[in-house]
Amino acid sequence: LAKTDVRGRQAAFLVHAFPMFLPPFLLALGWFHLLGRGGILGAEASSRLLFSFAGVVLVLALAFTPVVTSLVALALRGIDPSFEEAARIVAGPRRVVTRILLPLAWPAAALAALVVFALAFSELGVPMFLRVRLYPAAVFARLGGVEYAPGEAFGLAVPLLGVALGLLGFERSLAARRSFPVLGLRQRVTIPLPLGAWRGPAGGIVWVLAVLSGLPVAGLVLKASAGGFAGVPAWIGASLTNSIVSAGVAATIIAALGLVVGHGLARGRAGSRLLDAAGVLAFVTPAAVLGVGLISLWNRPATQVVYGSLAIIVIGDVARYGVVGVRTIAAAVAQGPVEHEQVAAVAGAGFARRLFRIVVPIHRRGLAGAWLLALVFCLRDLETAVLFYPPGREPLPVRIFTLEANGPESVVAALAVVQVALTATIVAAGAALLRRAQRP
Repeated sequence: LAKTDVRGRQAAFLVHAFPMFLPPFLLALGWFHLLGRGGILGAEASSRLLFSFAGVVLVLALAFTPVVTSLVALALRGIDPSFEEAARIVAGPRRVVTRILLPLAWPAAALAALVVFALAFSELGVPMFLRVRLYPAAVFARLGGVEYAPGEAFGLAVPLLGVALGLLGFERSLAARRSFPVLGLRQRVTIPLPLGAWRGPAGGIVWVLAVLSGLPVAGLVLKASAGGFAGVPAWIGASLTNSIVSAGVAATIIAALGLVVGHGLARGRAGSRLLDAAGVLAFVTPAAVLGVGLISLWNRPATQVVYGSLAIIVIGDVARYGVVGVRTIAAAVAQGPVEHEQVAAVAGAGFARRLFRIVVPIHRRGLAGAWLLALVFCLRDLETAVLFYPPGREPLPVRIFTLEANGPESVVAALAVVQVALTATIVAAGAALLRRAQRP
């Protein structure tokens, strides 16, 4: 998709990538309406496969494969074209791919593997919906289920800290081998590699994978069309407003923090590297651990004004996804000129003045992109918020998750489609912003 002349590659990439912005639980729900016993394509065998450990693995693999695709595609598009052009003079396309492109893209693939592992390890909705007992579900059951035992939940969360520290060490080793311009949004105009006779088969494979990514969304739409949309006003409550408000506030805080920390990270400041490491640790730490920590910190009589309001959801979102804003803005700043800041510093301008008079105007599109990306991550969050959301303040993904067991199936599917439509609107805005930024 990034380097070859496959037909319709941009459209295929959009269809393939979109599901990664949705809660994986919604994709599992879509597959259920397709392959469950009462599904459109369902049978006894497909239902048994779906409600099994293998089913959890397959659903999560299809949900998170776009993460790998996107990060590797960004890395390939950021490679200096001179390497590729020089190789094409003396070697064929296969050798260019195996000797030049793949070695340069492997750090991005390793980073993608880290992100996928962190997201999959924290996932709560998919295994619980498919009735497969995994570690995060055991922690959740002791915080919000009939097995309520917060002391046991804290004990179960402790071993997960070791996993998080191991993931942080792996990410730090990757960070030492790459630069932000390489992993950023730098785009180079290159001639796609011609596939020749393989163009048709490669295009077929690409579109099969893209359609597989989009099938669960189609399953949700088909189920919701059976009278589900009429029940949305009665069942949605305040969850949509809760989602938009909490995610919007959290994304704004993330973008503001990302501006300061990301700028320092791009300029190589030691303090920013430490804060970035803390953000990475919060992201790779399983959501159950983060949830237990927030509950123990804020569930006190003196802090009920925070714990009993949307503020606790905002805090959870900022803690978990703060690194998204930091890394996005760092990538944008690293690609911009540093000379303007240096001249302003020599003229006596302080840090705040340089930041708001030079950095913000130059990188305003990068800031907007960071805000939109953080907004999408906060809107899709289920596994963090479900542990501590206040009564009546649940976001839309949590509302769907709690209604799934006893709510009307078509209405639950319609609520999921509302989540899809909201996410699609934000992703479309981000795509338009990116296209505008790439214009000369």
